[in-house]
Amino acid sequence: MISIREQDYGLDVALFNEFTLGDFKLLEQALLKRAEEHGKPDVLLDLAGMKDFTLDMAMEEVRFMRAHENDFGRFAIVRNDVWINLAAHISGLLTHTHAQYFDSVEEAQAWLQRPVAA
Repeated sequence: MISIREQDYGLDVALFNEFTLGDFKLLEQALLKRAEEHGKPDVLLDLAGMKDFTLDMAMEEVRFMRAHENDFGRFAIVRNDVWINLAAHISGLLTHTHAQYFDSVEEAQAWLQRPVAA
């Protein structure tokens, strides 16, 4: 299950239980819409409630991020599980996104709200 909320800096995305291909398609649409309307959005990706993900979702995520890696700003990733952390890190390596990892949503939001250093 996925929850997507617009913020001044971009999008807050929270994932719960299993992250499926259908969920990722909703995320793709929201990211592209926000990028079209506001330039390069930053994204808070809260994985703390995610228990699992499907293989087809993971493959689509890599494909999408490679095709759009210059369309988005920073990614703040909240995680609390070592395997989810590893999967997020590997995904970042494959797509060359600028991601920072956090233990809480509040820390991630504070980082995204700070101006980007020149």
